[in-house]
Amino acid sequence: MALWGGRFSQAADVRFKQFNDSLRFDYRLAEQDIVGSIAWSKALRSVDVLTEDEQQRLELALNELKLAVMEDPEQILRSDAEDIHSWVEQQLIARVGDLGKKLHTGRSRNDQVATDLKLWCRQQGQQLLLTLDQLLNQMVAVAAEHQDTVLPGYTHLQRAQPVTFAHWCLAYVEMFERDYSRLSDAIHRLDTCRWALVPWLGQLSDGPRSAGA
Repeated sequence: MALWGGRFSQAADVRFKQFNDSLRFDYRLAEQDIVGSIAWSKALRSVDVLTEDEQQRLELALNELKLAVMEDPEQILRSDAEDIHSWVEQQLIARVGDLGKKLHTGRSRNDQVATDLKLWCRQQGQQLLLTLDQLLNQMVAVAAEHQDTVLPGYTHLQRAQPVTFAHWCLAYVEMFERDYSRLSDAIHRLDTCRWALVPWLGQLSDGPRSAGA
């Protein structure tokens, strides 16, 4: 029975399960889901939902699970879990018992999806930045070697004035630099949290009330 299926008297049709389950592709978010779960355990500890001992036991079990996933990510696909969040929770409960269920206190699956995707996109974005940096350095090096290599420039698919291969390379350097800048900005935005906006939103909402008083 799925986590959301408590109101049903029997399991969903297998065809619906195949259509609805996302584990076959969101298993790639396992590391991010575990990292987010560790952070959530610390948040629950900060408001005394978890004791210090409980939080440490959860964090230890999650770190062990993270190492196991890094060694063999596709082990997840051998499970019949609905999604990566369910799989992590099942594995945690198998390690620490009912304490694993306590981690879901005050937590939304939608929050987990958003957090996992943000963390995954940030990680992938940082890898792309490194790759772009290597590409840019290589293109600049090639341009330096071919300052006197002449080739035809094109305008509307017709040959126009002659340019150097170095000029052609550096044109792409400028284009990729724009990509680098935009990707850096996207990563910066991924580091924001909607709750960080709460004080600002409060000030915004206080304005009209004050003005109308």
